[in-house]
Amino acid sequence: MLQKELDELMVETAKDAVQAAKEEFDITLDRSADSISSVDETIEQFIRTFPNETLEDKAVFTLCNMYGAYIGEVFKSLAGGQWHYDTSAPDAPTIFLVIKDRSYAFAGICFEKLVRNPDVKIKDYFDKALMANTN
Repeated sequence: MLQKELDELMVETAKDAVQAAKEEFDITLDRSADSISSVDETIEQFIRTFPNETLEDKAVFTLCNMYGAYIGEVFKSLAGGQWHYDTSAPDAPTIFLVIKDRSYAFAGICFEKLVRNPDVKIKDYFDKALMANTN
């Protein structure tokens, strides 16, 4: 995938996250750093509202990638970085945001919250990543 295509995909996917949060739960994601707390709230709402559907593979993939794209796009607007499509595991390609010598798996932290530990705070992960790259 070309970088331009990946960048466009992530922008569009982030827009889908904004739309889904608004349509499903009337939660506004305004592309600010503060709105990342609303991503935590949105995922918690998905878990409560759709407990059976939430853990289906396709739903997990979609939700994690949508909100991971949103978080990454907010991060990029504040600190920079570039999307990277990693195909080193062909059965499970992943997308990371790379900045300087670090990479961030924003979809991965969404997966952690959605599937493994609903107490994980995406906002904490985001804030630490932002602080590490803006000071």
